[in-house]
Amino acid sequence: MKQQKIAIAIHGGAGTIEKSLLSPALEISYKTNLQKAAETGYAILQKGGSATDAVAAAVVFLENCPLFNAGKGAVFNHIGKHEMDAAIMEGKNLMAGAVSGIKNIKNPVMLAKTIMQESQHVMMAGDGAEVYAKQMGCEFQADDYFFTEHRFQQWQAIKDSDNYQLDHTAAPQNKMGTVGAVALDENGNIAAATSTGGMTNKKYGRVGDSPIIGAGTYANNQTCAISCTGHGELFIRSVVAYDISCLMAYKKMTLQQACNEVVMKKLVDIKGEGGLVAIDAQGNIQMPFNSEGMYRASINTNNELLVEIY
Repeated sequence: MKQQKIAIAIHGGAGTIEKSLLSPALEISYKTNLQKAAETGYAILQKGGSATDAVAAAVVFLENCPLFNAGKGAVFNHIGKHEMDAAIMEGKNLMAGAVSGIKNIKNPVMLAKTIMQESQHVMMAGDGAEVYAKQMGCEFQADDYFFTEHRFQQWQAIKDSDNYQLDHTAAPQNKMGTVGAVALDENGNIAAATSTGGMTNKKYGRVGDSPIIGAGTYANNQTCAISCTGHGELFIRSVVAYDISCLMAYKKMTLQQACNEVVMKKLVDIKGEGGLVAIDAQGNIQMPFNSEGMYRASINTNNELLVEIY
């Protein structure tokens, strides 16, 4: 039975985002693109589209925007390449698709979606995932498409060291960049999607939490849909997305209570910095973060738009 409630929430990364570090023009640019991404997904929901299609479209918009560390704006790894991860999950039937360590694919989230809908697998990685992407007609781009001067300079500053860094910050150790979306459609189904370029100067095929179902991405109609951004290693160890779902399922916490428990207590206890966007099947939205800022936007069940950074 159809309900008329629809809602969406998106993020563009968390970290030490200080007002003093963003020029007024850059702040406007971030907010404008966050709003457009949310509206892109919301427009699909308004037309009766699925939560899955809505989160994919919102994430594609952010992947195509060089401001964010995903797709076109992906950071450089240790050898100067762009290695990307993504995942998508449907709350209705727990179907999921994920990719890790892929190169030259314009929209990693669409490959994740194709894996979910067309293959017998959940997760594909590296060369094999790229072979599958070619077979399925996914769009590829040359290396220069992913080149942005800002990301190149970030990499140049640390490429000769063993350091790596997350995203969105002046302090090198506190940068986190990932994009993601969660949505509720008129049929009462929820979904989540996440995409990232990982860490600047990352080595050895490092994989973060974004493509790992239950860590950085999760959706279950009975509880919630979650897309995370932050220090991936600690989000993996904490199984953040699934933990929130479990607290709702087994401890009967509300979405707000569960998000608060995990983001503001459990993660803080192990110095896990970051945040997430979350939605439940009633359309309640939470966008908690324990870092100084998180690029985020939402359109709630009352059609009210919110766009915030700090």
